[in-house]
Amino acid sequence: MRDAGQPEEAVRAFARNYERVDAGESAYLRSDDLESVGDVATLQQASEVDPGRALERVITIKLNGGLATTMGLREPKSLVEAREGHTFLDVIIGQILALRERYGIRLPLVLMNSEATRAETHAALARYPDLDVGVPLEFMQSMVPKLETETLAPVSWPREPALEWAPPGHGDIYGALRRSGLLARLLADGYRHAMISNSDNLGALVEPRIPNYMAEHDVPFLMEVVEGTEADRKGGHLARRRSDGQIVLRESAQTAPDDEESFRDYRRWRYYNTNNLWVDLRELDAQLARTDGVLELSLIVNRKTVDPRDPSSTPVLQLENAMGSAIQSFEKARLLCVPRTRFLPVKTTNDLLVLRSDVYAVNDGIIVEPVPERVGRLPFVDLDTDYYKVLEEFDKRFPNGAPSLVEAERLVVRGDVTFGSGVVVRGDAELEADEPLRIDDGTVLGG
Repeated sequence: MRDAGQPEEAVRAFARNYERVDAGESAYLRSDDLESVGDVATLQQASEVDPGRALERVITIKLNGGLATTMGLREPKSLVEAREGHTFLDVIIGQILALRERYGIRLPLVLMNSEATRAETHAALARYPDLDVGVPLEFMQSMVPKLETETLAPVSWPREPALEWAPPGHGDIYGALRRSGLLARLLADGYRHAMISNSDNLGALVEPRIPNYMAEHDVPFLMEVVEGTEADRKGGHLARRRSDGQIVLRESAQTAPDDEESFRDYRRWRYYNTNNLWVDLRELDAQLARTDGVLELSLIVNRKTVDPRDPSSTPVLQLENAMGSAIQSFEKARLLCVPRTRFLPVKTTNDLLVLRSDVYAVNDGIIVEPVPERVGRLPFVDLDTDYYKVLEEFDKRFPNGAPSLVEAERLVVRGDVTFGSGVVVRGDAELEADEPLRIDDGTVLGG
């Protein structure tokens, strides 16, 4: 890591994770050691505020280090088209500029980039010279070596050395803010709160009531959560540790195989992480100072192959931390239950099809949200991964854009199906094709 120019704080963070794995520490959080968190406050209960005053000392940070590998691409996920010719980054920037104009505020936008996303993102940002308000537009996350599963030695992959490295998870954000010098600069410039969210969640708008709520209740760290549904069963949920009452985040990778049934019980584990996080920058600075720049975050051990596209390549471990697990580092941290309209993540082409359809509308201020009749009940979409997982193949099969899904409840496609223009899905529709099939223009599918 030093030879690759990684900062000492990043080296220390990796070393701590390595020592935990080498000592045989389990990354599992078991249900027997946890209990549900009980009722939490809701955004609707937060006080109404003057948005301009509430946001004058707020900065928004977007995680932008990821590639669209889940969709078969090797470009920044934020540069994938979200809808109507606009990328995710275009929409995010449009939202920020609209809020600035509406409330007369600075509201800096800062991206946490990786080496893999930096160059292409810079080229995209060049189209928006007005975005710069005197705060750096980016800071860099670190990178850590992938480890051979059997030996825990750094893996060697001469045919493509870049694959020997991995991001350390978005939990790196806190240390990266400090070691980049950005945290000190923000504090010197008078900023108080940061909203952190994923670049693929276009529902993560800056909400003025939240920093005001944090100031009123002396909250150092706040996580926006939603009430769980069946669709969230694989997501990260919140629980309270029985040993000390501390709120913790549990991800699927932290669940033992014999504990998976409990993990999926969304009624018991009622609240789910949106990855919309708010942090008091002063409290973060103080906590990092106490811990020598490295927060104690839950360890996630991901088992993969060195080349994720080649399952026969060397098995490796990737040591990661989730940024939401920082909730356990702040004694007075709180959860805030928010409407589903603030949680619109796009992880697969299934999600992307819904986002591009008429289920969503783009309103004033570049706000992307479900149309009124679909708020809280998005259609279920399950496309055949053999034909739709890769974005290029997905786009080929929807050459005229997404079908109408505003009246759909469920769309399942098995096989190679291409959709014509003006196709409408109503109720439930399930398609099976043993050979390539084209749905004619204007066809109505389902009940």
